[in-house]
Amino acid sequence: MKNRVIEVQGTEIRIIKTHDTDYISLTDMAKKFGDETVLYNWLRNRNTIEFLGIWERINNPAFNPIEFERFKKEAGLNRFSLSPKKWVEATCAIGLLSRAGRYGGGTFAHKDIAFEFGSWLSAEFKLYLIKEFQRLKEDENNRQKLEWSFQRMLAKVNYRIHTDAIRDNLVPPVLTRQQIDQLYASEADLLNMALFGMPARQWREAHRKAEGNIRDNATIEQLVVLSNLESINSVFIRQGLAQNERLEKLNAIAITQMRSLLRSSGTGELHE
Repeated sequence: MKNRVIEVQGTEIRIIKTHDTDYISLTDMAKKFGDETVLYNWLRNRNTIEFLGIWERINNPAFNPIEFERFKKEAGLNRFSLSPKKWVEATCAIGLLSRAGRYGGGTFAHKDIAFEFGSWLSAEFKLYLIKEFQRLKEDENNRQKLEWSFQRMLAKVNYRIHTDAIRDNLVPPVLTRQQIDQLYASEADLLNMALFGMPARQWREAHRKAEGNIRDNATIEQLVVLSNLESINSVFIRQGLAQNERLEKLNAIAITQMRSLLRSSGTGELHE
């Protein structure tokens, strides 16, 4: 899980990402208005239970409607109490997360639910929460675009090094321009095979509606590895390694580097 923090009206609110979904700390939100008792009072509310149930039915195929109906019938009674952990365990809910721990613990919620809790706390607080959350997402998107552009540029620079190695070591002067172009394309697809598992033409046939080519649609992690492979392949070419031998070595390097990058970015592991 990747943690970030936004500040809303002087209150720091943690945001975690799990399974590519943002969850906002309800515990931190409640601190501005008291303590976690505020959160538990919100959960006791019948309207809250109905909202959570509707959200889960829309977004969670594994949601337990029987337990939900039981909670809804009891909501509002003096004896009724409900904790986030009890709600999650009983209904198999995914909209709330209950985390243990002195520093990283607390109750987190999908942004839809967090904004609903914000409305219950204060309309003004909710508006500032939405504003800061949107600013955070815009910053992240801009940073990702910048990183992608940089890696794409780096890949193009390394591609020039790569093509120079092909020209200096693989292209006999007697070849025609068409034959030379075919050789460059062959070497480019060598890298595509090592990293993406398919040549450019096969990718295009499988993604006819996509804009750009296979590399234009690559992730940041893939572009980082592609840059490395271009440099490594240029060394292999100058060493005189055969194409099939280079492909085997480059594929092994691509798998190792992608696994390392994906683990460090928290996006999961590459499957062979």
